[in-house]
Amino acid sequence: MSTITTEELSATTLLRFATAGSVDDGKSTLVGRLLHDSKSVLADQLEAVERASASRGQDAPDLALLTDGLRAEREQGITIDVAYRYFATPRRRFILADTPGHVQYTRNMVTGASTAELTVILVDARNGVVEQTRRHAAIAALLRVPHVVLAVNKMDLVDYREPVFAAIAEEFTAYATELGVPEVTAIPISALVGDNVVEPSAHMDWYGGPTVLEHLETVPVSHDLTRCHARLPVQYVIRPQSPEHPDYRGYAGQIAAGAFRVGDEITVLPSGRSTTITGIDLLGEPVDVAWTPQSVTLLLADDIDISRGDLIVPAEDAPATTQDLEATVCHVADEPLTVGHRVLIKHGTRTVKAIVKDIPSRLTLDDLSLHPHPGRLTANDIGRVVIRTAEPLPADTYAASRRTGSFILIDPGDGTTLTAGMVGESFASPDPADDGTDDDGWDF
Repeated sequence: MSTITTEELSATTLLRFATAGSVDDGKSTLVGRLLHDSKSVLADQLEAVERASASRGQDAPDLALLTDGLRAEREQGITIDVAYRYFATPRRRFILADTPGHVQYTRNMVTGASTAELTVILVDARNGVVEQTRRHAAIAALLRVPHVVLAVNKMDLVDYREPVFAAIAEEFTAYATELGVPEVTAIPISALVGDNVVEPSAHMDWYGGPTVLEHLETVPVSHDLTRCHARLPVQYVIRPQSPEHPDYRGYAGQIAAGAFRVGDEITVLPSGRSTTITGIDLLGEPVDVAWTPQSVTLLLADDIDISRGDLIVPAEDAPATTQDLEATVCHVADEPLTVGHRVLIKHGTRTVKAIVKDIPSRLTLDDLSLHPHPGRLTANDIGRVVIRTAEPLPADTYAASRRTGSFILIDPGDGTTLTAGMVGESFASPDPADDGTDDDGWDF
């Protein structure tokens, strides 16, 4: 296994990416091949996979076992839970979320892709674009993942024919563009054999683009979160009242976006009270500036009423507070979401009671048409909802901030997560000149 020095690792950038696709499209095999061929697998891990594969009568190691860790996953040959893997090359560090392909576990794709900067969507070259492919493309668009890779897998089973790849790439790209996905890169691969995963394929000389790993290593990623709307959801109020700190009152939380500096004028929402930052404590030490995703404690000039769930924002850049949220949601629970449904809404560190006032539409994946007023959303449905909250919430649009423009709906009876929601317009404009989808909206 190749080694990377601390200096090299610190100089590399970080890419968070997720894999998605229909059942048996080869996601876990792709991830296993990616880890194996990039020499990111420890010797004992590979030996365990070889033993497990031999016990199942397989001649070659089943690289999917590197990610399918649950017993049920190995027995059924499917992915159920999101499997996170961390690896690095000399050019970049990676956090990978291998998400399930089965329709029943689509909810986990929402989890895995919610923080991703790139999503790899696999299709089987023999089957082309299927309904689950379209669903995953729609979720990637809803979550505003900036980069989408279409990996046309199992090219070895269609004799590496270019027309097969070209037809699938054209159909998917047209569909994704209509959804407003800003960038699609199509790559023909065979995860089982290793074609175009880490090394270029000797069987597809007609393809002149990057391998999967090469694209992952070179895709542009911006992490300048200091340009984003600064937001700090208050998690805890620190008041030691000790002899050493008799008057200390700090407001602790993880910065969700942007940066805060000593001297900044801030506003606390939903109360609307304003004051000035007099100090910032980071890991027990005072600092002049802090940025996402650091966990900090802010000290303020005035003793105002602040508690868990409040949101600290710059005074000149405060989102509007409202009790009526219109959002696009992906319903993830088996129980339907209906008009009149009483729920809890969790936004940042704040959880309040709410009711579903209306469900204006449900998205039809085949042609992206909207079914008006369906009355309910069932598992894996994507639709528009109007939520009335018991207390005002300071919510950004999801286009402005993925972190403070998102929420979940919770069953107040048993705590089950019902729905993942994105405030504001559903999909980005497919027009690249549209100012509403500029770089500031991607919040990375």
